[in-house]
Amino acid sequence: MFLVDDILMSPARGLYWVFKEICRAAEEDQAGEAESITTKLSELYMMLETGIMTEAEFDAEEKILLDRLDVIRGDAGDDEEE
Repeated sequence: MFLVDDILMSPARGLYWVFKEICRAAEEDQAGEAESITTKLSELYMMLETGIMTEAEFDAEEKILLDRLDVIRGDAGDDEEE
């Protein structure tokens, strides 16, 4: 009886594994994007301190990056609540 159950459930288990791997890959990609944004923010702060960039340019770029980071962290927070 268990052999029949294993045979019948194998396609569903295979699909579950595939979806789990896709989810894992998406989470890794999202984490990498967050790290990239924080690196860009650090570069912006250095450019502002060295005078390469004006305060207005810095504020505009920083807002864009922080908004994107909030979206990424917001999506991750939603997943943790479920």
